[in-house]
Amino acid sequence: MSVRIATLPTAVAASAAVLAFAGNSVLCRLALGSGSVDAATFSLVRFGAGAVMLTAMWSLLEGGSAGLAGTWTSALVLLVYAVPFSYAYLTLSAGTGALLLFGSVQVTMMTTALVSGERPTMWQWLGLVVAFGGLVYLVRPGLTAPPVLGSALMVFAGIFWGTYSLLGRGSVRPLAHTAGNFIRVVPLLAVAWIADSRHWHATGAGVMIAVLAGTMTTGLGYVVWYTALRRLTATRASIVQIAVPVLAAVGGVAIMGEAVTLRLVLSAAMVLGGVGVTLAGREQR
Repeated sequence: MSVRIATLPTAVAASAAVLAFAGNSVLCRLALGSGSVDAATFSLVRFGAGAVMLTAMWSLLEGGSAGLAGTWTSALVLLVYAVPFSYAYLTLSAGTGALLLFGSVQVTMMTTALVSGERPTMWQWLGLVVAFGGLVYLVRPGLTAPPVLGSALMVFAGIFWGTYSLLGRGSVRPLAHTAGNFIRVVPLLAVAWIADSRHWHATGAGVMIAVLAGTMTTGLGYVVWYTALRRLTATRASIVQIAVPVLAAVGGVAIMGEAVTLRLVLSAAMVLGGVGVTLAGREQR
């Protein structure tokens, strides 16, 4: 089964990852927006549950043939993504948070792609400008603009999620790498959890949502994403993820009854339209 994970078709792995990432946004907002659990506890339980599940999978599928992988660098980057991500969802809706997150991811990964030698075509540049304009429109001041602090935290999280994705490119053992990174990030998250002890609170529902997010949409989602990254350029990897906000917005409306503002609809249309134009082109080196 470990071989099957590592050899999933790129389209299948990338599609599964996109669905998992959208689920992450919806579950995080569901738990934190309702006040069922505090942000620090949610982060710790989320990645703790993911670490337990992935380690068990690795032990069962790969433990006899090779050791765990992962690095402290990846774990630290994962930490700096995970904490702002949770705190941002105290105030942002699922769709808005996902749009900010993955818009920032796209900018981060595209910038890295340019530095490393990938050269977008004219149409890809046009698509990027339109997509970035959609993000700017979303966060510009106004009556329906999302909260400034939450937006800043989510943009920060997006930069580091893009960095984590770049670090995972080339991984030939996605399960072992993801499990190793999760094991390393848990004690780091425990420090952040202790530092925010004055905000501790949790209900059974909040903890269960965190466990579900950690094992399914986070743990397994990251494994299939690392699998897809092996065969995606940085440009393509950044673009694939931008489909997440629309799915997250739909989930937020369907599950939590979140409002759909005109600003969010227009921003999403610009972002997705720009992505569509960008996908139509091919990278040049």
